[in-house]
Amino acid sequence: MEEKLLEEIPSLDLADFRSGDPERKARFVQQLGEAYQNIGFVALKNHGLTEEQTTALYSDVKSFFALPDDAKQRYENPALAGQRGYISKGKEHAKGRNTGDLKEFFHVGQEVDDETDPIRHEYPDNIWPEEVTSFRQSTLTTYKTLEAAGKDVLRAIALYLKLPENYFDDKVRNGNSILRPIHYFPIENPEAVPADAVRAAEHGDINLITLLMGASADGLQVKRRDDKWIPITALPDQIVVNVGDMLQRLTNGVLRSTIHRVVNPAREKMNSSRFSVPFFMHPRSEMSLAALQSCITTDNPKKEADITAGEFLNERLIELGLKKK
Repeated sequence: MEEKLLEEIPSLDLADFRSGDPERKARFVQQLGEAYQNIGFVALKNHGLTEEQTTALYSDVKSFFALPDDAKQRYENPALAGQRGYISKGKEHAKGRNTGDLKEFFHVGQEVDDETDPIRHEYPDNIWPEEVTSFRQSTLTTYKTLEAAGKDVLRAIALYLKLPENYFDDKVRNGNSILRPIHYFPIENPEAVPADAVRAAEHGDINLITLLMGASADGLQVKRRDDKWIPITALPDQIVVNVGDMLQRLTNGVLRSTIHRVVNPAREKMNSSRFSVPFFMHPRSEMSLAALQSCITTDNPKKEADITAGEFLNERLIELGLKKK
């Protein structure tokens, strides 16, 4: 594959993969794989979320974050290490940093309906804000829609890697995925925050893939191989889907988990809110992230020790400041 330095992330249509047309499907697989080898990001339309679902979600998210801090903190449980509920301002920081990001967020996790699946006992119950009665429905609807889109993206990735199309299906069934509505809160006095504080410092995502709503606002940037930062933008009907560290590890670096960040707006705009909603698609904790044999070659020797997804997630939560050693 010829490696190019892109000025923008490629745009793809999930309807091509879901069309039943072998040519459209094969073209989608090839374009997705090349994008993920090159820059690790795509913008994706026809992902399944309707305008009505998106409007309902953002209305509920904005209503929750508009609550007073003491009301929101009733839904924060430090014992859960950020797995469920509210995570307050400045709690999370990027790996290798100590300064907290200028954001607050809320975590909605997997709800396991299958009583025969023992993994249901690994997950804490979701936490629901009483003040926003439709929050549960709008977030769970979004969760399931993005999870379904993510499964199809993983099927395309499997085909690109010359694996069976359903390779990831059992690994992500009832996986430890998280929907994270984020509020990058207004900064009324920029002089009062630490000089190195940003909305989201440069980082790679932990998970297999991330499906991000709300990338259309200014600020999200991805780092190319030549260290140039380029803006990530998505049209209103698109989401952004990127490779996470787990998938990079599984593919021995063949697919790229690219560093990205959310920079602060101009000072005169720091007193405005920004919202985004990523869906972090995780596998089951027992999934092995050992490098696929097909991705280990003489030119690309094995880079990382074997580890499970659960072990890797635990390591990273400690590094991010959400969990104590």
